Amino acid sequence: MKRSLLAIFIGSLISTLTYAKYPRSWWKFIPPNGAPSWEILPQEAKRGEVILSKRTELGIFSNLAESPFTLDGQRYGSIEGLWQGMKYPDPKLKNDPRKEIEYPYSREEVYALSGWPSKEAGNLANEINYDNDIDWINYGDHRFNYVDGAEGSEFHLELITRAMRAKINQNPEIKKLLRKTKGLKLKPDHYMGEDVPPSFKYHEILMHIRDSEL
Repeated sequence: MKRSLLAIFIGSLISTLTYAKYPRSWWKFIPPNGAPSWEILPQEAKRGEVILSKRTELGIFSNLAESPFTLDGQRYGSIEGLWQGMKYPDPKLKNDPRKEIEYPYSREEVYALSGWPSKEAGNLANEINYDNDIDWINYGDHRFNYVDGAEGSEFHLELITRAMRAKINQNPEIKKLLRKTKGLKLKPDHYMGEDVPPSFKYHEILMHIRDSEL
């Protein structure tokens, strides 16, 4: 019995000391009532994990977060701006059939967006492209279907990884914060299907960059 109590005490002490170097606000309790069904709240993290919640400073790691960066000479307002902007007509792409279709935004306008407006712009493009049998997006001269589970998904993963690396390296405070999470497993703040392409798993991309490059 004494050994059991001692083991519990030591385990608790180790856990306390381990977490002491991290801000407790990362795990702050958010009342579940009223939270959207898609959201994973900060307190739902298991031991050794932290949720990249938009309710804490870690929300800056969301694709939606306003975090300007430049990639291959193009300026973006967020990762989401890049992601959704690729669904729009590209003035530089030869024989782009989307140029003949009316869209609510230009590609450049979407590139500059962040937050929910960037996501909503993408949703609008999804509807238009679906109605016109367009199942691809483009980056430069490369057209691809980013959910094909093959070459398109692989190309998209490489592109989004490069974009995240640019976002981190070009924003010192974001880079510093990512370093601060070392030792913790990063988890998304929303539910994902088991079969989503790897480019959707932003938390895993961030951990790869953090643990191999920072």
